[in-house]
Amino acid sequence: MSEKKELIYRKARISDAKTIQKIINVHASNDEMLPRSLNQIYESLRDFNVCEVEGEVRGCCALHILWEDLAEIRSVAIASEYQGLGIGKTLVETAIGEAGDLGLPGVFLLTYKPDYFSRFGFRVIEKSALPHKVWKDCINCPKFPDCGEVAMMLDFQSLSTS
Repeated sequence: MSEKKELIYRKARISDAKTIQKIINVHASNDEMLPRSLNQIYESLRDFNVCEVEGEVRGCCALHILWEDLAEIRSVAIASEYQGLGIGKTLVETAIGEAGDLGLPGVFLLTYKPDYFSRFGFRVIEKSALPHKVWKDCINCPKFPDCGEVAMMLDFQSLSTS
């Protein structure tokens, strides 16, 4: 990607679902994240923001609401040839902003890349600190219970006091 291309950020559309799944599952095949079925993508499509380049989705990130005080950032994935352009950073910041706008006290995530998310203020927490409803996706995962994902939390209260 030698020439500068316009990056367009927007909410996901139905027509984006198969591309979102493909981007996520490429990373999943490299053990960088959990795979998502097309059904899971369609059911949670309204959770997703995407980055479009020249009419094609090249990155995605979802904010999934679990309860009145609990939301998860999930499925942060950027097509390999578009990594390093700040797409992931913008998508994660958008999800964090949405969570704040909704009045959530913070967000959590499960990741294999804690160093990346620590740049946003996420801190490592014990998985056991998360409620059981968080584990509904984990139960069907072939890596459960020893997947190696790290639980992290971003508490908006601590951001405003620091």
